[in-house]
Amino acid sequence: MLAFSRRSRDVRVWIDADACPRAAKDLVIKFALKRNFEVLLVAGQSQAKPAFACVRLIVVPSGLDAADDYLVEHAESGDLVICSDIPLADRLFKKGVAALDPRGREFDERNMGERLALRNLLSDLRDQGQMGGGQPPYGERERQAFANALDRLLVRLSR
Repeated sequence: MLAFSRRSRDVRVWIDADACPRAAKDLVIKFALKRNFEVLLVAGQSQAKPAFACVRLIVVPSGLDAADDYLVEHAESGDLVICSDIPLADRLFKKGVAALDPRGREFDERNMGERLALRNLLSDLRDQGQMGGGQPPYGERERQAFANALDRLLVRLSR
């Protein structure tokens, strides 16, 4: 198997691997194999790494926000990060890094403020015991929305 080599303007896709659904990770890897880009799985705990040269697993020391801090420090403008964490996406966005959640919602200047405010409100309501938490199950509809958004973003970033 040939080692993966990165050209200077190739897109890299980073994944906040601890929180990303397996179906979304698998989809990113399928895209990477077809379009020849690098996938970097960043995790706070060891995970099984797919046996493809285009995929790297980076396990960071455990600790609060260690994976998030690693992503912000190492992702560059022109890269894409797959994450569900809205404060992380905000940090990346301010650095010029594209961010997409595994359900196909892109983080951008039009929605970042609203998404942060809603996240904070829901967090406060959960802390007060006024509502439960968690996202609905990740199904075919979410996977398809993610695939469509991923395709659009990869085309845009590769220009």
